[in-house]
Amino acid sequence: MRHFTPDEANTELAEVRPLVERMVEQRREHLAALTRQEELEGHIRGNGGGIPPAELAETEAEVERVARELAKTIDEIVSHGAEVKDLDEGLIDFPALSHGETVLLCWKLGEDEIRYWHRIEDGFAGRQELPLE
Repeated sequence: MRHFTPDEANTELAEVRPLVERMVEQRREHLAALTRQEELEGHIRGNGGGIPPAELAETEAEVERVARELAKTIDEIVSHGAEVKDLDEGLIDFPALSHGETVLLCWKLGEDEIRYWHRIEDGFAGRQELPLE
């Protein structure tokens, strides 16, 4: 596992930010496609009237396509050393060291730069402002 300094993480963020933006959008698309699929399946279970089989197949294919794209984007983020914590909010962490302990530099979509960190066991609720203790 690579450990980042806050400066290194902020430098990496320049490449990761657009990926996180894409991830959040793909997550929205995936949820919308899943909702359409569930609505069609519910209608079919109810009485099935008027829904061509191809429409459900197209919706299922859309769900799978967007899921594959989302997984690829997450893999790209991870390849930069970040950990994805929340797909909907665009929350990621970069591992760092503080007094020999692995901690996480925390960033959320919409923030200008990485300004927070937390211990692994504390999670987002335990965010503290940098610098690291």
